Amino acid sequence: MKRYTKQIFLIGLGMMASVHLFAQRSYTLDECINEALQNNVRIKNADNDLAIARHEKQQAFTNYFPSVSASGGGFIANKGLLQMDLGLGSGVSLMKNGIMGGISATLPLFTGGQIVHGNKLAKVNVEVSRLQRQQLENEVRLTTEQYFWRVVMLKEKLKTISTVEEQLNSIYKDVEAAVLAGVTNRNDLLQVQLRKNETRRNQISVRNALSESFSLLAQYIGHASDSIDVSLNINGGTPEQPDGLYCAPETALPATNEYNLLQKNVDATHLQYKMSLGKNLPSVALGGGYMYDNLMDHDHPFWIGFATVSVPLSEWWGGTHDMKKQKLQMRSAENQFADQSEMLVIRMQNTWNALTDAYKQVEIAIESIEQAKENLRLQTDYYHAGTCTMSDLLEAQSLFQQSRDQYVESYVQYEVKKREYLQATGR
Repeated sequence: MKRYTKQIFLIGLGMMASVHLFAQRSYTLDECINEALQNNVRIKNADNDLAIARHEKQQAFTNYFPSVSASGGGFIANKGLLQMDLGLGSGVSLMKNGIMGGISATLPLFTGGQIVHGNKLAKVNVEVSRLQRQQLENEVRLTTEQYFWRVVMLKEKLKTISTVEEQLNSIYKDVEAAVLAGVTNRNDLLQVQLRKNETRRNQISVRNALSESFSLLAQYIGHASDSIDVSLNINGGTPEQPDGLYCAPETALPATNEYNLLQKNVDATHLQYKMSLGKNLPSVALGGGYMYDNLMDHDHPFWIGFATVSVPLSEWWGGTHDMKKQKLQMRSAENQFADQSEMLVIRMQNTWNALTDAYKQVEIAIESIEQAKENLRLQTDYYHAGTCTMSDLLEAQSLFQQSRDQYVESYVQYEVKKREYLQATGR
């Protein structure tokens, strides 16, 4: 009975492990980015802001149409509202009760351009919301890529640590045999043991950092931290050369979200200035309606037409200052546009320099790996031949690990810099 219970328990553990492995999915970089764009709260809020701007544009368009209103009312009094004394003790009392109502429509013919410019401003706001969403999307892409490549880097470092552990285990066996044979002393063996302990501590730190990075990536793309993995291995070669990615700053500038946002800001201030000007101009409207009343105890329906002209006389004093304020804001927006456009060009050049530098660092790191491998091989042979110390051998082994880590870090840095450069040039 106990044996069967043990078998059932082991089968249950196996099923739980298989379910966990099945639930864990490996994601590529593009898949992580797509998941982040779908699940990120900031993207969802940006979609809401864009929808709000579109509704405001549709609302502004309704100002072109006539405004229609209906009204009605009635009253009852204890005596007529209109009293007439006819003398000799007689009189007339009228409008003791009654009802009235009607429907009217008013069409604005001229409002100083406020309706036209208001619609243009609403259209600009839609474009601003769209560009801000694209800008936020770029931020999400970049952040996701940074989290993704950090996970890849730490996984590669764990692979390097495993390789180092195998090397140290091999060295330990050789030194242990040499100590037993009386060829060397126990000091070499102690140095290897200390190096193994240091490697284990390093492994624990990297595993903790990897767990944290997995949690950050999973939270950012909207998944549980134990349900994802990343499917990418760095093969030890050089990434794609950056030469084919170059784009002249002057050509790329109009394609960037930042440049277009600056341009839309200038457009908006121009329209706001024109609207402030329109507020101080006369407005003309035509209207008409159908009215009905029953104030004299009989029905009285009739049609009415009217025209209105409104001149804001008392608003001219304050309106003059508002126009001057809007004009100064317009000038500030134009100055900001010129200044920030130059800064965007500088940013493109800086990100390009950072990209090319990162690629050179990868090339140097690859050369260092080959040199560190050869140095480790030579020091191993020298130690076996008795021409170098254990410290020299362990130093060579440490340099090999450092060269591998530097390569992975340089490779990841290059990939992140590539994303930054593409985004800086509007791609």
